[in-house]
Amino acid sequence: QVQLVESGGGLVQPGGSLRLSCATSGIIFSIYVMHWYRQAPGKQRELVATITSGGGTNYADSVKGRFTISRANPKNTVYLQMNSLKSEDTAVYYCNAGRIYWGQGTQVTVSS
Repeated sequence: QVQLVESGGGLVQPGGSLRLSCATSGIIFSIYVMHWYRQAPGKQRELVATITSGGGTNYADSVKGRFTISRANPKNTVYLQMNSLKSEDTAVYYCNAGRIYWGQGTQVTVSS
């Protein structure tokens, strides 16, 4: 049974930081390209960051220079470090494996 479980979301002030984690099980994590998506209220789900099995990364223009995706293969976990957060980063953040498997999402709210 494949499971992706996100954690680390919450309420943070503008300019603050959060680190999201996505713990996986039931997949051979090391071979999967991993993604973080987000969906804000009333908007379509958008791709935020990608990390390949070899560690190559790619980011949406809106988060470049502020967000960092990383992975720990021995822990079957992918991370999203989010710095300099803005109100427009408010969304539910989802972990995805291979564009096949999804987590349940974790809410990030950036507000003063």
